[in-house]
This record gives sequence, structure tokens and C-alpha cells, in this order.
Amino acid sequence: MAGGVWGRGRGREAPVGALTLSALAEGIQASQGQAQGSPSSGPQPKLRELEPEAEPRVLATTTASEVEPRNGAAVLPAGREPCSPGCVQKPAPEGARQALQSSWEEGALMDLALYVTACLEEAGLSGTQATAFTLSSALEARGERLEQQVHALVLGLLAQVPSLAEGRTRRAALRVLSALALEHSQDVVCALLPHSLPPDRATAELWRSLSRNQRVNGQVLVQLLWVLKCAAGPEPEALAATRALGEMLAVSGCVGATRGFYPHLLLALVTHLHQLAHGAGSPENRTVWGPSHRGPPHSHASCTVEALKALLTGDGSRMVVTCMEQAGGWRRLVGAHTHLEGVLLLASAMVAHADHHLRGLFADLLPRLRSAGDLQRLTAMAFFTGLLQSPPTSRLLREDVILDWLRTWQRDPEPAVRWLGLLGLGHLALSRGKVRHVSTLLPALLGALGEGDARLVGSALGALRRLLLQPRAPVRLLSAELRPRLPPLLDDARESVRAAAAGLLGTLVRRCRGALRAGLHRPLRTLVLQSLVPLLLRLHDPSRDAAESAQWTLARCDQALGWGLLEDMATVAHYDSPEALSRVCRRLVRQYPSRVPCFLSQTQGYLRSPQDPLRRAAAVLLGFLVHHASPGRVSQDLLDSLFQDLGQLQSDPEPAVAAAARVSAQQAALLARGRCRPRRPNLRSLFRRCARPPRPPPCFPDSPFQPRSLVGRWGCPGLC
Repeated sequence: MAGGVWGRGRGREAPVGALTLSALAEGIQASQGQAQGSPSSGPQPKLRELEPEAEPRVLATTTASEVEPRNGAAVLPAGREPCSPGCVQKPAPEGARQALQSSWEEGALMDLALYVTACLEEAGLSGTQATAFTLSSALEARGERLEQQVHALVLGLLAQVPSLAEGRTRRAALRVLSALALEHSQDVVCALLPHSLPPDRATAELWRSLSRNQRVNGQVLVQLLWVLKCAAGPEPEALAATRALGEMLAVSGCVGATRGFYPHLLLALVTHLHQLAHGAGSPENRTVWGPSHRGPPHSHASCTVEALKALLTGDGSRMVVTCMEQAGGWRRLVGAHTHLEGVLLLASAMVAHADHHLRGLFADLLPRLRSAGDLQRLTAMAFFTGLLQSPPTSRLLREDVILDWLRTWQRDPEPAVRWLGLLGLGHLALSRGKVRHVSTLLPALLGALGEGDARLVGSALGALRRLLLQPRAPVRLLSAELRPRLPPLLDDARESVRAAAAGLLGTLVRRCRGALRAGLHRPLRTLVLQSLVPLLLRLHDPSRDAAESAQWTLARCDQALGWGLLEDMATVAHYDSPEALSRVCRRLVRQYPSRVPCFLSQTQGYLRSPQDPLRRAAAVLLGFLVHHASPGRVSQDLLDSLFQDLGQLQSDPEPAVAAAARVSAQQAALLARGRCRPRRPNLRSLFRRCARPPRPPPCFPDSPFQPRSLVGRWGCPGLC
């Protein structure tokens, strides 16, 4: 249907003066000829089947001279009254029926044209309803539909509506369009769609008039939905249908006509956004107009988003629109790489604020999960995954069937499908307030930590964090399993993964705080000490989320292990204070002397970081650790390695990094001198060692990489 609409629309670019209503009537009368002046014979429609008080239609006794144009429309002459149905002649004999068929059709079309023009001045509700039956008798006289005549009438209305004054005349013309759409909605839509691009006020007014008529708006919406589904990607047909849907759905009360196919329409619009994101690829698709804008949207994606907003708002789901705006869901929906995230946000918002549609959506999604089209299938999978957050909705299907589907998705070669399967498994296992399917959930989550896709890793970390918050979570098992997997993620190249990994460690420590205070839970204590240096250095991470997550986790560790360094760690995080960092290093070296070589080796690895703030932070931390370390705890091989790396770092192109490396190298040299002992210790050498003055503390210049401040984050004036 879509191709036929646009083929005909492009062929009618000539002026449509001949398609005005009065010209149409004159043309029909002229085609009859002077010899066929007798009234048409044949069966007449029963008008009272539609309206008990329907007015009788105009007979075909008006000649061409009686039709006079006025303001682009033709009206019946004064004193001309429509005839009653009783004046209609009896049917012709059987032998003459075939000869009278052609003249009857032309008479019916002439009746239609004259009746339509009369309605522009004198029409009432019953008159416009009778027009539909007159049209049917004309178009179905030969047993086939002559849609060109409907097309011509709609174009005539489209040409005359802008010139009609507001009031009864304009409303009558719009009622005539509704009468045509009542019997021939497909033809009316086919005639109007090509004139929706570029958008104009006349076409928009016709769409809105169809939307206000409760008897035809449902039929028109179904036709537009069909055009949208048949057109692929950014085709003109789809854009015109999307604009028309936006105009109609914006009319108050029109969304009620979508009862029965509301989920189908919503999913069609969301899937169309996915097709646009992958098909168009133009920067304009990222432009989404705000809800307060009243002008025509600039892009195809914007039209679709506005139609989707109108559909949700008209159904009373304004909170869904608000939640999407606050979470950036509309922006994600129009992006090629973020569309599935936007679908998940939309599903979550509907679970929270539009649960009356969840059953219908769930039923419509099931066949789409096996769709041959990748885009439609992925959109359906994302919506299905989001709906699993609703326990009543997830119980509509047997749980073992859902689990089989999610396991199958996790074996899919497409990372996006594996990601959705992992999210769905987490929703299904954790949405009812208790942990279920642990034997299936835990291996899937731990296996996803080694994936290369950031969404998979981030989803696994988030699901593990939610799992830890459950009352009967397997904490000891998780501590043992995360010990070899979590530290590498703290140094991951992806910012979101680093932040999520630090947050998961903090949640694990908070959950086991009592056991850590009592000296229990050795695997978790080992994991905390193994992650201590990465967390201290991540306080200077260029990513704000990663830095704040590291600070939050260090605060949880301080509370659980009783370090008493909460204030100093906050000072280091916000002001990069060397004095506070020195106190932190002194406490750690004294409380964990056996871990000093591990602390130094871990810090040494960050000297090769590609990020300047981390290289400088590692050099500074290394200087303070060496300063507070005992000479007997550091081997000569480790000192030689530190000398080599610090010497190379002194030629760093960043001056602040080179300056910090020189200061730390001096501290390493002082520590090496302290390791030199006499071969035969005696009382004199012991006295000299005790009388030796302490090593001078390192003095580092101010950092040019000042961390986040009140000025940068909150827009507040700086503190003096």
C-alpha cells in the first residue's frame, strides 16, 4: 500500500483547480451529456441504517447551470430543496438494467459532488453521514472501488479548507472528510499522506479533524500503523505516517481509539526508532525537541519521539514521559549504540507508572522475540528484559521457559544479546525480594566479568552488588570468587567498569563489616589489602565517578578495619594534601609491615600509567611509603628496581611528574643507606644507630592536577 500511495501522489503535482468541489460537479455533469438529462434510476441507499433522522440526499435533477461557484465552493441555489426518498423512481426493467447502470453511476457521483458543496453551507450531522452512503453507491456500482474519485474529493477539500472562514462552513467541510473516511479510510489516508511532507497547517488540520471523530479515528490510526510497519527505515512514507500519528495522538481523547492495538502501536514506534538509528545515521537524529515546543520537528526521529510522547501522555502515563526525560531516555532511544538502553529505561518507567499495559505488551512481545529482523528482535528482547522487573508480568509465562530463553541468549555470539540475557536473569532472580536460581545466576555473573563488552561487565557488577544486598546472599562464596577477579577490574581501561568494581568491593566490605571487625573473614581481608593501593591512587582518577566510588569504598574499609583514617582520606581525595597522605602511609606501614613490599610493587606499576595524574600520584605515594618503611622490610632487588623506574620517570615530559620522581628517588636513596650495616655489630655501632637522626620527610611541589572542587562541581564561589 505504501508504494502505491507515493506513486500516485507524485503524479499529481499539477495544480488541483479541477479537483475543487464545484469543478468536480461541473465535470461530472458535462460528462453525462445533454442527452442524459433524465434522473438516474437504480437502487438507492437506505440512509436510515446509519442515522434514524438522516436527511434525504440530493437527487440528480440539478443542471450544470444551477451550480455557481462561490469562494471556491459550489452551493445549491436558493429555494432548492432536497427531494424525499419517496420521489425516487422504481427500478428499471431487467432488459434495461445494464443500459442504465453507467448513467446511474455518473448521477450518483454528481449527487455526491453537489451534496458535498451544499454541505459547506447547510450541512448537519445527518447530512454528512448520508454522504458516506452516497459515496458507497457511486464507488461500488460496478462491484469495484474507484478510489481515484475519493482521492479527487480529498484533494478538493485540502485545497479549499485554507480559504474557508472559521465557523460553520469550515466545520462542515471537515465533517465531509470524516464521512468519506467512515467508509473509505484507506483511500482517505492514501490521499492525505503525500501532502504531509512538507507539513502544512491545512493537512495538519485535516488529520486533527479525523482524530476528533470517534467513529473514524480508530480506522485511520490502523491505516497509519500499517503504513509505518510496511515502510522500512527513513522512507518518506514512514515519515509522513509518523507526522500524521503525532498530529492525531496529540488530540485529547484520540488515544482511547487505540484500545485493542495500543501495545502494537507503541512497539511499532519504538522499533521504528531503532530502524532510524541504524538506517539514517545522520546527526539530526540526535535532535529531540522538548515537550513545550509547538513547531514541526526537524528530523524523522524527533517526529517519532513526539508521537511516542503523545501516545503515552494521552493514555495518562505522563510520569513515564517525565521519567524518560530525567534519565535521558529519549536521547538514548534515538542513538544507534544506546537505543537498547533507552528501551530498558522505557520498560522500567512503564513497570513503575503504567502497569495497566504490561500484560498486553508482554503478549505482543512473545512473537517478536523470534522475529527474523535483527532490529525488531533486539528491541523486543530489551522490552522483554525490562518487563521482567515486574513479578506479576513475569508470572504470565512459566519460569522454566523464561530461564531457558535467557540461557540461550547468553550463548549468543552477539554481545548485545548476551548482555540482555544477563540483565534478564538478574531481574528474574532478584526481583521478588529473595535470591533465587543461584546455581544459574552466579556462574553467569562471574563469567561475564571477563567479557570484553563494557555493558556486559557493568551489568554483571551491578547484579552482583544487588545480590549482596539480599538478606541471604552467599557472601563467603562471593568473597572467595571475587578475590582473583575484582582487583584487575579496578585498573580497567573503561571508566564505568572501574567505578562499578570499586563500588562492588565497598558493598562487600559493608556487608561483612562485623566479621572484619572481629578478625574473621580472611579471604575478604586479603582482598581489601590487595586493593588498597589501587583505591588510594584512584582517588586521582580523571573519571569523577571512579574517583568518588574509590573514596566511598575506602570509607567503608576504614569503618570495617578500624584504621581511623576517614578524615585524612577525604582530605587527600578533595585537596590532594601531602600531609594527610603521609599520615595514611604511616598508619598502613605500621599496621601491616609484612605487606610493605606488596604496597611498593603495586605502586611501582602505576609509574608507567598513560595518565599524567596517576603517574604523579604513584610517585608521591611511593615516596611516602619508602619514607615510613623500615630498611629491613625492603629487599635490595626491590630498591634497585625502584631506582631504575624513578630514574626513567625523571625525564617525563610532564614537569610535575618528573619533579615528584626526583623527590621519591631521594627517599629511596636514604632508605638504601639505612640498609648498610657493619659486619660485626658492637655496642658502639648500636649506639650510633640509635642516635642517628630520622630521615627527612619528602617535600613535593604542589600538584597541577587539583582534584574536583566545589567550584567545578557545584558552581559555588571558591573558598578563601
